[in-house]
Amino acid sequence: MPDALIRLAGRLKSRKIDALLITQPDNRRYLSGFKAGDLAITESSGALLVLANGTSCLFTDSRYQLEAEAEAPGFQVEIYRRGLLKLLEQKLRVLSVKKFAFESHYTLHTTAGKLADLAEKLKIELVPLIGLVEDLRIVKTADEIDLIRQAVRLNEAVFQELFSTLSPGMTERQVAVRIETMMRERGADCPSFPTIVAAGPNAALPHAVPTDRPILEGEPLVIDMGLKLAGYCSDMTRTVVLGKPDAVTVERSRVVRRAQLAALAGLKAGVTGHAVDRLARQEIQKAGLGHCFGHGLGHGVGLAVHEAPALNPRYAKKLRAGMVVTVEPGVYLPGWGGIRLENMVVVRPDGYEDLNRDTTFLDL
Repeated sequence: MPDALIRLAGRLKSRKIDALLITQPDNRRYLSGFKAGDLAITESSGALLVLANGTSCLFTDSRYQLEAEAEAPGFQVEIYRRGLLKLLEQKLRVLSVKKFAFESHYTLHTTAGKLADLAEKLKIELVPLIGLVEDLRIVKTADEIDLIRQAVRLNEAVFQELFSTLSPGMTERQVAVRIETMMRERGADCPSFPTIVAAGPNAALPHAVPTDRPILEGEPLVIDMGLKLAGYCSDMTRTVVLGKPDAVTVERSRVVRRAQLAALAGLKAGVTGHAVDRLARQEIQKAGLGHCFGHGLGHGVGLAVHEAPALNPRYAKKLRAGMVVTVEPGVYLPGWGGIRLENMVVVRPDGYEDLNRDTTFLDL
């Protein structure tokens, strides 16, 4: 039995819960190996029923039967032909479940209502849970870290090849398409999020959508890109200039780099996410740009590109060794543009391991 399932079963037992229905796609993959994702929260490719005794069933429909059987060989795969709830009702009866939980943070209100009706019909207790599997995922194993490291290396290789081909006049959209094409050609599963390419004033939008605006010589160009490899994500941002940057761009880039270094200097197991965020924020405030840094310093990365933990003013929990986070300070000035620098790191007992090797930002 996979270690994650053993740990999950132990948590269910401690809560006196007989069974938990897993519907969140990354949680389902983490526990079973079944890779199929959901096109939307309204279009599920399956669910995993985990019992407190450690056994489990993978429910799916005929479209995914062969995939499920191949990717989750240790699991009983059952096909629902009249919908998940009908099959679930049968299983809960046969298993004599008395206390049944579901992932309330990834369940539509209408579906939760149907589960409540089912629980009432079967006379069982229904328990909404939040983040039980995500808490297992928050600290990565050595194997997971190695997969993430490989995703980072491939992401950097794509960026470095792309950077050597950039020239003024190319549009943001052309660059974004080229990045995502290169990712797939080099073996990535897919981008881990829609690629951000933002030049000049557009770079003032932290989550800018690439446009047909040509990239001009001398202006800041933010490229935020990530890919999935074997299911695990990478995430990296570099701000570059095609041609010679002016003094303002150079100074603001140096401020962001100093903020990143300040955060990294204080990052280690045992410190809180908001304490690390504060170290970077103070550096930007010293430069008079505190009002230009509105988002959190970083976030966890794994099977999802945004997951726990977080580095932001609200995250008071302590970081643990083995967590993987981004460190991405930035400044954004409407009408001018923005600068962001993002690396991925592993939290270690006495510091951190930087997974990135690319040093393009030092060119400024």
